[in-house]
Amino acid sequence: MRHFLDVLLSWGPLGVFVIATVESMGIPNPGGTDLLLLAVTITHPASAFPAAVLAVVGSLLGSEIFFEILRKGGERYLLRHTATGRGERFRNWFLRYGLVTVFIPALLPIPILPFKAFAACAAAMGVGRARFLLVLAAARIPRYFALAYLGAQLGENSSAWLRTHAWYMLAVAVALFVLLYGLIRWSDRKR
Repeated sequence: MRHFLDVLLSWGPLGVFVIATVESMGIPNPGGTDLLLLAVTITHPASAFPAAVLAVVGSLLGSEIFFEILRKGGERYLLRHTATGRGERFRNWFLRYGLVTVFIPALLPIPILPFKAFAACAAAMGVGRARFLLVLAAARIPRYFALAYLGAQLGENSSAWLRTHAWYMLAVAVALFVLLYGLIRWSDRKR
């Protein structure tokens, strides 16, 4: 596996595209895109912008593939895996909060909520492809551009900065969730 990551690192921004696509298709590799993006921008700061662009494009492409797979027959899969326990909780959260449950984990580089579980709910429950991809882009663009900026500006200190600011990011996520939830409730009342 280490050799594979070294090859992707040597490819620079193209390697970021590959790992972002593969990770977003549902193949487990938590944080792989984030770590490779940081590594590429630390090694080659001038490649920060193209690496961030390709991370976003790869993430959207892989998520589109994941979305389409789950759209076809996904409801049956979802019912089987969300009838009880943790899966039921994720499904109920999605039913209550909608695409906010996709936006928050897609935005944060710290895995607080399971992005794939909510993306699967969105696909299986008939959310429109364009809406799903727009919400995902709205989250991935600031995430990947911020990580690329950190890698290019802070270099080797990027990971330490992320670790020391994890609680701030969590607080921002909670505040953003509350804000978006409030907007959803307000919008529902207006209708």
